[in-house]
Amino acid sequence: MTQVWVNQQSSANVSPFDRGLAYGDGVFATMRTYPKSAPQSGIMFLDLHLARLAQGCERLHINWTVSETLLAHLSELAEKNPNCCIKLLLTRGVGGRGYQAPVHANVTEITSVHEIPAHYQTWQHQGVALATSSITLAQQPLLAGMKHLNRLEQVLIKTQPLPEGFDDWLVYDTQANVIEASMANIFIVRAQQVFTPAINQAGVSGVMRQAVIEALLDIGVDVRIQSLSQADVADADSIMISNSLFGIIDVIKVDKTSYQPWLNTIAVAQKLQTTLS
Repeated sequence: MTQVWVNQQSSANVSPFDRGLAYGDGVFATMRTYPKSAPQSGIMFLDLHLARLAQGCERLHINWTVSETLLAHLSELAEKNPNCCIKLLLTRGVGGRGYQAPVHANVTEITSVHEIPAHYQTWQHQGVALATSSITLAQQPLLAGMKHLNRLEQVLIKTQPLPEGFDDWLVYDTQANVIEASMANIFIVRAQQVFTPAINQAGVSGVMRQAVIEALLDIGVDVRIQSLSQADVADADSIMISNSLFGIIDVIKVDKTSYQPWLNTIAVAQKLQTTLS
């Protein structure tokens, strides 16, 4: 059963007037805890997750900094729930009139614990097949890169029934730029050079995306962040996706085109594991 805390209280409730509920006014992070077998406990890449949350709050003009109380709460949850998902959701709280935000926000902090989806382990061993979604992401540079609470585009994408034999959707924006999978960032390999889409107009700049870029640079692989098109997907030698729960995974098929797993995917995964150890 999913466990939920509101402002570190297990018995608390969220107000029906909370701006996160009313307007999607907030940000969130989905984080993985270390397994019991790891040499340390806690949340993987916690500093990166907290930095992205703080940046998102700043961009939305929400006055929030992580408190010692919240840090202690997250540490306790991670200690009690190894190899799990911890979700931290921040809203602007209650106040304001209509869309107009209150001058002083009383931020609501919601934490919850979830199991890691079992099929992620299968994906890690077998790779994934992506089908191109007919639903595209709107360009909005003021929100691009942020993991904000308004995920209606992703909800619509996920309501589409996947074709048989496919695991997730490949998503473009309204200008036909490759952006991401429905819940993961994407990397394209061509001639041993790695490309990942620019996230300055649409999409989420994931914490694992940042970690993968750093791991690639550490093993001497050139990484370019730029606009990518359908032609770039077609011309790719290999494709990978990444997120904070499953790490990095090879894409074995996009629509009717098959791809070979990249020879360096294992090296990147090992580098990430070394970083975590």
